[in-house]
Amino acid sequence: MNPTDLFARHRRSLLQFARFLMVGGLGVVVNQVVLVVTNVIARDAFGLHNNDVVAGIPLTPFNIRNYHVYVMIAFLVANLSNFLLNRYWTFKSANRAHFWHEYWPFLLVGLGAQMVGMLLITALMHPNSPIGLPSDVFDNSSGLRTKLYWANLIMIVCVTPVNFVLNKLWTFRAVRARHGRQKAMAG
Repeated sequence: MNPTDLFARHRRSLLQFARFLMVGGLGVVVNQVVLVVTNVIARDAFGLHNNDVVAGIPLTPFNIRNYHVYVMIAFLVANLSNFLLNRYWTFKSANRAHFWHEYWPFLLVGLGAQMVGMLLITALMHPNSPIGLPSDVFDNSSGLRTKLYWANLIMIVCVTPVNFVLNKLWTFRAVRARHGRQKAMAG
């Protein structure tokens, strides 16, 4: 099969992927802005450092740190904005299911990717991790040298492809197909 035929065959999916990336790009901006604002407010208003321990994880030597909380807050805000844009633009169709019937799967997919991302961001932030970002470069002396911000960006890039595939196949295809079948049976 030549490249032109291949492109024609997968044109709709490629267009959806391009739209998903644009929405994701905006989501990255939303995510980073919320992360920076949360980090700065916590530091300046409450004297908290992003690496401070929030709670220990029972039966393990590991801890939940402030940056885990900040990253999760940023994720939740960006996830909702991404859902709205993907619902009404990327995966638009006349066969949309009820808002909550599509949002819960989208959130669950996002949370699954976020849990993998949390492991990755923990490894990137940890000074003794083999993939830890170097503290001499990312010394938190300025916004561009803040380790947390770069770790968050790397995490987002790594989990985006899985997020796209799962949302395309489950949230916006399977949920809408089920909704379409239910609508057809009722009508």
